[in-house]
Amino acid sequence: MRTDERLSVLVIDDDVPFAGTLARSLERRGWSARVAHSASEALAALDEAVPGAAVVDLRIGSEDGLSLIKPLRQADAGMRIIVLTGYASIATAVQAVKLGADDYLAKPVTGVAVANALGRGASTESFEVPAPMSPRRLEWEHLQRVLAEQGGNVSATARALNMHRRTLQRKLAKRPRQT
Repeated sequence: MRTDERLSVLVIDDDVPFAGTLARSLERRGWSARVAHSASEALAALDEAVPGAAVVDLRIGSEDGLSLIKPLRQADAGMRIIVLTGYASIATAVQAVKLGADDYLAKPVTGVAVANALGRGASTESFEVPAPMSPRRLEWEHLQRVLAEQGGNVSATARALNMHRRTLQRKLAKRPRQT
């Protein structure tokens, strides 16, 4: 009993704002999204209708999200299952894949990245593949990060980067375009 077979997705995450934002982002990209905030809600949603894909958080409150992979696979062997985590490690990635997950993404993650990982079934026109940053933009971003690490102190940042303070100030003043 499947509805919206290929474009339906179940988002399972205890972070209510994140789950809602991700669901809305996926809906803008052509998916029909439902949200569950616990393992029991996810299993109840699975009884109602089997989605074509699932996005599962590794930790759902005190529950283990990996325990949901088996029931999701049993509901539909062809379901695309993506595991998200804020605590990425090689060990949990391997465990997730061994249990049957199709992909493993570390948070913070965008709706675009999740839609791309879900891939199959959605129209590729709806994907927003970001253009790579220009070298100037990458340099400026790096300078900003080091400046923030130094508490906004330009002299300390220049010393940390082994560059003259005036050169750093000129580079910071020339904010490059986004792409």
